[in-house]
Amino acid sequence: MAESKKIAVVLFQLGGPDSQAAVEPFLYNLFSDPDIINFPGSFLARKPLAKLISAGRAKSKRHDYAAIGGGSPIRRLTEQQARALESALKPHLPARTIVAMRYWHPDTRDAITALESAEFDELVLLPLYPHYSLATTGSSLKEWNRLYKPRVPVYLIDHFYDHPDYIAGIVERINSILQQLPHPEKVHLVFSAHGLPLSLVEKGDPYPQHIEATVRLVREMGSWSNPYVLCYQSRVGPQKWLAPSFTGTIERMARDGQRRMLVVPISFLTEHIETLHEINIEGREMAESLGIQEFHMMPALNDSPLLIRALADLVLRAVGRRSGVASLAL
Repeated sequence: MAESKKIAVVLFQLGGPDSQAAVEPFLYNLFSDPDIINFPGSFLARKPLAKLISAGRAKSKRHDYAAIGGGSPIRRLTEQQARALESALKPHLPARTIVAMRYWHPDTRDAITALESAEFDELVLLPLYPHYSLATTGSSLKEWNRLYKPRVPVYLIDHFYDHPDYIAGIVERINSILQQLPHPEKVHLVFSAHGLPLSLVEKGDPYPQHIEATVRLVREMGSWSNPYVLCYQSRVGPQKWLAPSFTGTIERMARDGQRRMLVVPISFLTEHIETLHEINIEGREMAESLGIQEFHMMPALNDSPLLIRALADLVLRAVGRRSGVASLAL
């Protein structure tokens, strides 16, 4: 019977160094990716350039990771999401969840090894990037397809930027901060997404449209009257990226006399260097030095029950068990 089929779900994520020693090899893996370093003739220069960049950036990045505990928490948090998703699916179908990190362990090969020891009849590929981009979802899937040849039906979920429970999870997180503040109506909402080179946008990458839609849906569901702005962070290299930048936004707000801000990491499902250090340490220090009196950051969704419910609903719908959101208990 169809209902007895076993499902394997592969959860894709960026990955991050789990120790000081892992920082440089992680950066090398990142900058060796053709979807990250890409220019005419780059196939010849990519690996030497990746070696040069990773060696040059390793010292400062080791310092940054040391400031957040020595390494990235992304593996631990993603594995928590995987276990929670497996539990949420259990009442509906037998499922095994496997994590595949793009640039660190457990990497794509590790995930395939784990998959080969699992029993399953259908396979669901679920990148944990709500907003599709060639640099994230596209890169993870390209590596997966290069290494794995499926022998069972495969279902792909390549975005979920507009899933109602994902949106509700963000709204819940924002409200949890605003409710603690003495003047929540005066707080400027700063939606910060990971940046993207304009060269990818010009190729038709839908990422900025997905981000903008998420911000719109979050604001509609939240029904706040607060002023807001969308900006982008984590720029690397000299090429043009999506704007305005996160740091430029802080500077402009300070010049305009804004004194209260809540940063909403809109594109990050787990805490990582971008949230814990780039926003909550570097961004906070910059804002305070410019006279911003209240600086708050929304926690990432991590294993929020609403996020897990969204992921479970996506998996069930992908394999034809259209139970719907309402039937998945929190």
